[in-house]
Order: sequence, then structure tokens, then C-alpha cells
Amino acid sequence: MKKRPIGIFDSGVGGLTVFKEIRKKYPFEDIVYFGDTARVPYGPKSMNTVIQYSIQNARFLMQLGAKIIVIACNTSSAVALQKLKDILPVPVVGVIEPGVKSAIKSSKNSRIGIIGTEGTIRSKAYSKAIFRLNKKAEVYSKACPLLVPLAEEGWEDHPVTKITIKEYLNPILQKKIDTLVLGCTHYPILKQPIQQIVGSNIKLVDSAEAIGEQLEDILPFPETSRAGEDHFYVSDNEEKFGMIASRILNKKIETLVKVNLGESWYIS
Repeated sequence: MKKRPIGIFDSGVGGLTVFKEIRKKYPFEDIVYFGDTARVPYGPKSMNTVIQYSIQNARFLMQLGAKIIVIACNTSSAVALQKLKDILPVPVVGVIEPGVKSAIKSSKNSRIGIIGTEGTIRSKAYSKAIFRLNKKAEVYSKACPLLVPLAEEGWEDHPVTKITIKEYLNPILQKKIDTLVLGCTHYPILKQPIQQIVGSNIKLVDSAEAIGEQLEDILPFPETSRAGEDHFYVSDNEEKFGMIASRILNKKIETLVKVNLGESWYIS
């Protein structure tokens, strides 16, 4: 188990925000990351399709020897987490529960905003999880489907991005929230313009930052001083992924492999 890698998957580059936090906390672990860039975004797709994709992604990581699967995708976490827990022989961790716990801890007035993909918001996974822990909470949710492609394009500083964020967030900001959950792992890429629009009085909750604490309960730190190795896989457009990934991680991606979706080991 100690020699086997941590497996992380996402629909694209967004999950690299989760990868970054896990790498920071576990510098001596090997990590394999799969970005399903051929089928991004997951948000508008049906629940059954997202579950199918998630199973395929997880099985690919299992083929690489993963000892734990981290679903670095809110849409997959919302609809496929329990299914993967049921069928896989290793621990499976999603990003929703850590984000919810962090949001409840952060909020002073229990008025919490949630932004995410259409699939995540439609599932009500965040609001249900919040109400389980705080029945008095007021939750205001908003699907923001255009933010994923903007993040994938690397348009953090583009005027169109700021206009889009403002248009999406205005209805939620009128509810006097004090905490806003970035319910998609792509959204931390846009954290700076989001914070500028919501103002300094509203706390942004990034599930990627919170997931490291949950992993500590499952995954002990390895007894080694050997630096962990990183391996990245995508299903399409590796050049673009490598460019954006290098910017997110502040380093050049050395091992990036394009996966052929037709190969037998990938098909469920």
C-alpha cells in the first residue's frame, strides 16, 4: 500500500487545485492524475452519464495501482461517490463533504452561498449536506455553467470572465451571505476575480484546501524521505492541459500521457 499511488480524477484541469493541496500535504506520496479533457464539462450531462464516466475514470486509476481514489470533481462527487464506494476495493473520497464542513465552520450568520455546475446544483448535494449539519442554515445556490470553460481557457484576467461572474453572483450577494462555497474544482482558478466581485467580507470556501484534512483520517503519512512522483494523464488536448497545468502548479509538467479512450482497459 505504501508504494501504491494516490489516484485523482477530474473532468479536466480543475482537479489540479485538489492535486496541488494533496501534493503539499503528502510530499512523499506518488500521485497519478487523470483529466477527462475529451468529455469536459461534466456539469450539463445526465446523472447516468456522469456515473458511467466516473466509473471508467476510477477503473483506469485502479489499473495504475491507486490505493485511494480522490474524486476531484464536484459533479462526480455529487452523483457518483456512493456508487464508486460500493464497487471499488479502495477508499473513495469526494470534495463535497470537506467543503461543507469548512463552510459551516466559516459562516457567522449561517447564510451560505453555493456556486457550481448545473449537475452539482441540480443534485442539491451541498445544500443537503449543509442542512444535515446545521438545520438553521440558509443556503442559496446558483449554477454557473460558463465558468468551467472560462477556467479551461485560462481566462482568469479576461474582462468577459469578470462580467460573467458578476452576472451569476448578483442574485446570491443580495441574500447577505457571508460565505461562498466554490462548488467546482475549476472555480479556484478564478478565485481572484471572484473575490474581487464579492468583496473581502465574504469568505470563499475552496474544497480543494479542505480535502487534505479528510485524507489525514484515511491515509497515514509514509515512512520515507523519497520525494513522490507525479504522473498526469488526459483523454484529449494534452498541449493545452500542460500549458494550463504548468500555470496552476507553477512548474512544468514532465510526465503527461494522452489516453486512448478506445483501449480495452479503459472501458467499463
